[in-house]
Amino acid sequence: MKLLDKYILKKFFKTFIFVVLLLNIIVCIVDYTEKQDDFLKHGLDFGYVFSEYYVNLFIHWVNTLSPLSIFIAVVFLTARLASHTEIVAILSNGVSYQRFLAPYFVGATIVGLVIFGLLGWVVPNSSKTRVAFEIKYLKSPYYFNERDIHYRVSDSTYLYVESYNNRIKRGYRPTLETFDGNKLLEKISANRIQWDSTNQEWTFDKYEKYIFNADGSQKYSKGNSLKMKLNLEPKYFESKYALHETLTNPELSEYIEKEKSRGVGNLGVYENALYERYAYPFAIIILTLMGVCVSSVKSRHGSGFLIAVGFILAFVYLLMVLMSRAIAEADTLSPFLAAWLPNIIFFFVTIYLYLRVQK
Repeated sequence: MKLLDKYILKKFFKTFIFVVLLLNIIVCIVDYTEKQDDFLKHGLDFGYVFSEYYVNLFIHWVNTLSPLSIFIAVVFLTARLASHTEIVAILSNGVSYQRFLAPYFVGATIVGLVIFGLLGWVVPNSSKTRVAFEIKYLKSPYYFNERDIHYRVSDSTYLYVESYNNRIKRGYRPTLETFDGNKLLEKISANRIQWDSTNQEWTFDKYEKYIFNADGSQKYSKGNSLKMKLNLEPKYFESKYALHETLTNPELSEYIEKEKSRGVGNLGVYENALYERYAYPFAIIILTLMGVCVSSVKSRHGSGFLIAVGFILAFVYLLMVLMSRAIAEADTLSPFLAAWLPNIIFFFVTIYLYLRVQK
């Protein structure tokens, strides 16, 4: 590694860490100001709130804002180098622009790999504590209000429930149907279905059971209570607030596959979250190179103008990420494409800016 690489990388990491700390401290202070009344209402002391909530919230925002942080840091650093004519001196000594970009690329790659590891494993585990804190102290009690619920509880068995009360773990007007291909083999209808936490099974109350034989005949029976174990637990009806944030990469992949096997649709929020974790390292590299291209030319407006341009572009990127998430959650665009769309657009913007830079 040459002196130039060490010089830029040292400034790169110092500026990035400074921006990360500054942005996230501001976010946490604003968050505390908004939620202080909730903490006081529950009689929580600052030490408990800090250790259980804000330490984990800080970790969450460090990773969430990492593309924004690195872009602002690169623009700030490179604009200062340009204003001090250091870049002109570097290029005048025979260093190509591509070579000048090399330490930035190396630094962004290191940060991207670290962020990927944190996003995939460290952050989800810390988010478990944060999300549990938010549900307990900051969120209103959750009530399951969906109606006409359908679940696939095995390869050939489907459960329909008209409504469900998650407070007492009881569903109303359930129907359980078993098929062989398109042929209905068995149907169980009941007034309600109740979870038995002791035996870990469901109880169908006031049920009617129909068995359809191959010869076209039917067998009918009814009773007051029918106990049955199903591949369905009350947790599926509980709050899924920020659930995707609390699952590691393997856990999230397993959850998506398990939900698909149960016939659950519209998993865009979970699929998008998983794809975003793989897109983040590339976003960091793209935004780093774009930041250099934006700010490496000395401007007559000064470095402040370049930094302002950097802020605008960074927030445009963040806005695109939020819009893509909303589109993926609405199931109007492939979650994979939604996660990668901001990167694709800004990749071409970076190429355009690179070609326009005076080398």
